[in-house]
Amino acid sequence: MTRPHSRVQRAWACMGTAVATLFALTMGSGATQASDTLPWTGQSAAGPNQPYQHGYTPTDLLSWNPANDTDATQLRAKVPLQSRNAANPATQRNKALPADTQMLNLAGDYGISFFESHPYTNEFSQNIFNYWQYSDIYASWHGAPPEGTPKSLYDPKADWTQRDFQFGTLNLPNPAYTNAAHANGVRSLGCIFSPRGDDQNYRQLLTRDAAGKFPAATKLIEVAKYYGFDGYFFNQEETVATADIPVYKQFMKQLREGGMYVQWYDSVINTNGGVSYQNEFNSLNSPFVRDAALGDVSDSIFLNYWWNRTKLTNSKSHATQLGLDSRKSVFAGVEAGLYQFNQPYNLDDNLDAAGAPMNAIATLGSDFVHSDYSDKTNDAAQFNVFDRERRWWTGSSQGATTPDSSWKGISKYIAERSVIKGTTFATSFNTGHGLSTWRKGRLSNDTEWGNINLQDIPVTWQWWIDAARSPLRADYDYGPQYTSASRFSYQKVGGYNGGSSLVLSGSLESDNTARLYKTDLAVTGQSTLQLTYNKPSADDDSQLRLALALASDPSKVVEVPLANTGRRTNGWTTVSADLSAYAGQRIASLGLVVAAGAQPIAGYQVNLGGLALSDGVNRTPAAPEDLRIDQLLPETDELFLSWSRSDYDKVRRYDVYLDDTYLGGIYDDVYYVKRFTATSGTLKLVAVGPDGSESQPATVTFDLSTAPRGVTATAGGDGTLKADWTPPASGAPVTVKVRSLDTTTPHSQEVTVPGTSTGVTLTNVPVNGDGYLLTLQSGTGTTTAVRGKFADTTATPYPASSVAIQGNTFTFSSPEAPDWHTLTVTENGVAKTFPAGSSSKPYMLRGRTPLSAMKVTMSSTSSKVVAVLEDYVGNKATTVLRG
Repeated sequence: MTRPHSRVQRAWACMGTAVATLFALTMGSGATQASDTLPWTGQSAAGPNQPYQHGYTPTDLLSWNPANDTDATQLRAKVPLQSRNAANPATQRNKALPADTQMLNLAGDYGISFFESHPYTNEFSQNIFNYWQYSDIYASWHGAPPEGTPKSLYDPKADWTQRDFQFGTLNLPNPAYTNAAHANGVRSLGCIFSPRGDDQNYRQLLTRDAAGKFPAATKLIEVAKYYGFDGYFFNQEETVATADIPVYKQFMKQLREGGMYVQWYDSVINTNGGVSYQNEFNSLNSPFVRDAALGDVSDSIFLNYWWNRTKLTNSKSHATQLGLDSRKSVFAGVEAGLYQFNQPYNLDDNLDAAGAPMNAIATLGSDFVHSDYSDKTNDAAQFNVFDRERRWWTGSSQGATTPDSSWKGISKYIAERSVIKGTTFATSFNTGHGLSTWRKGRLSNDTEWGNINLQDIPVTWQWWIDAARSPLRADYDYGPQYTSASRFSYQKVGGYNGGSSLVLSGSLESDNTARLYKTDLAVTGQSTLQLTYNKPSADDDSQLRLALALASDPSKVVEVPLANTGRRTNGWTTVSADLSAYAGQRIASLGLVVAAGAQPIAGYQVNLGGLALSDGVNRTPAAPEDLRIDQLLPETDELFLSWSRSDYDKVRRYDVYLDDTYLGGIYDDVYYVKRFTATSGTLKLVAVGPDGSESQPATVTFDLSTAPRGVTATAGGDGTLKADWTPPASGAPVTVKVRSLDTTTPHSQEVTVPGTSTGVTLTNVPVNGDGYLLTLQSGTGTTTAVRGKFADTTATPYPASSVAIQGNTFTFSSPEAPDWHTLTVTENGVAKTFPAGSSSKPYMLRGRTPLSAMKVTMSSTSSKVVAVLEDYVGNKATTVLRG
């Protein structure tokens, strides 16, 4: 997106050289510069085989096959997109705000980390998004190198212009973020960037097959359905040839017909395909949404930022003329990352005379609350990130009704949404990360973690607490290791289930009604609502009551008493309320009243550890089936598990334990664990139902004393794989198996050697650089494994057919070999020079030499021209092109 942008060191690296050049010309001197999320170090450093997402070039996309996509099974989102409740203005904080105004959040997820886009890891200080209730669409803003790009090419300390590796045209949304989005009824999109400034452009996507279809569109649909997301955001900022405009629209139309949601950026105009930001919806860009001949070719447009009231008024009018709903199809863009809380463009200009939004809203870079915070990786400073995020979304860092500054918050313009419905509901107030983990009030794991898969539905209003005097303050309590903002003085008790609880504290001088969740919950004759709480403050005459707003009269708060809740609890306790008196009613919002005593109560505190609505039906899931250890890697302290997954309406997540130590959780049928150092024990898997009930565990045991120890493997260029180990005491025969992790060239073999053997050499293994898994089992003991790569001894020659020769001019196409790194072109033995980013090289450099520079006019018509392709490991292949 070509305009001033805070992501100098990250997003513009994603966009490519050409865009970055224009960016440099428009960049104001006072812009904030954000940094990448640098690789985590120490205990949070990435595991050697930890799955992470990568990017895709058009060539990668056209040949995509999930079986050949490394760790693809570990990177799929499985939570289905949940439907949202019908609008209920009576329970909105701003009752007059239209509920149909959509909002797109185009942002980084855990951070912008090129080689560490993991679904989860053991780090509290990742960016965790907490305001899904104000979003309808989440689109991942990332730069991702293609698979196989060596991490060694990335120097985090180097200037961003010196990043000499390639980014893919396509990047996928983080699967954990997709799961969290879907759980909250939010669509999740991948991003398609053009240009990348190197050897990729939009034309590579527009090739048709014999039937007139676009193979790239077919693949994009397959990729989205396999990885579980909903569509694509097109950041097309490369001029489109006039003749290609209708072709491009047909390409997008094929995506929509395949079930994809498509959003287009306000950049290219319909008349000549030139990049010309309109900053409004008009006849020059609207054909990329609704075309007169083709009909709808995309679902919506993200307007560039330089709008005003007139432009936004005109945008609504133009959408109406086309029969489009501007609150769903025209998104007024907000440059969150650069201007942050000092926006030069006022979203009030998007309000009509009645105060209602005219158009939808989109933001780029709302993750600045974390990414641009100078102390973002410091666990002790995360409270500032939380306050910044709350301020961006609500206008107030403390959740007050008065904004902190001129920035009024997204919630002024977007009504809160909810997916909480049916007859059951459960929450433990988990935000998706923690400094420790508690299970049923007991400390289960004292290590930090970050996993948005575990995030409960966020509290709808952060915060909405009504009190006649001195409202209590709300915060998430992450336990004794947590540093809270200075305005708090509560005792840190942590969570009941998970990494956090919701704490209300302060001077209790009047009744406080804390509105927590917008809902549409049906009450039955067997409905009960359980509250798990911890009151560490002294005994007093206060009382906790449920606060229900019933759909029959949502203006009234129905208070349901909870007995003996003024006493100090000395830990967690659970109280239950019978709701059968309200059978047939629907709960439109759910909260808690902290009723004051006869006198003000200083230093009051109550922590909420869980709310669970049950309808009296036994919904406890069955014990999971088929739990198995897929890979136990003692040499790298890693573990891969799998099992059979039940439907989401029966199981909300699966929790993994080592004996009684919590290892993590997810709604999936696979799980990866790093820093797994146990030598024996029982792995347990528990299914958690929609009402919070837990199944009996599935179990599998392991004992490394029964397995070969100290396993090493060395792949040779002669097609050998030498494995060495120390045999276990059992003396049982050792079965050694190797299989390729890439099914493009599948390979597997097995051999059994005597139990006294300390090694074996396998022969005739591939020498193509593919990854492999080597497993060893002694008798019936625990199977262990190591992972590695076969030797790589050859490079794929650059095809002479990839060069178009006209007279003395040689036009090169980008090599298609997946591991190519450089292409040297020599004339009579002298290497030609090519631009590569901000410097020149005696070769074409993958990801840095643009297509426009791949045209060479030779010095002589009779010279010898040779192309030498070199791959990432240094193998070379020579192709004589002339002479």
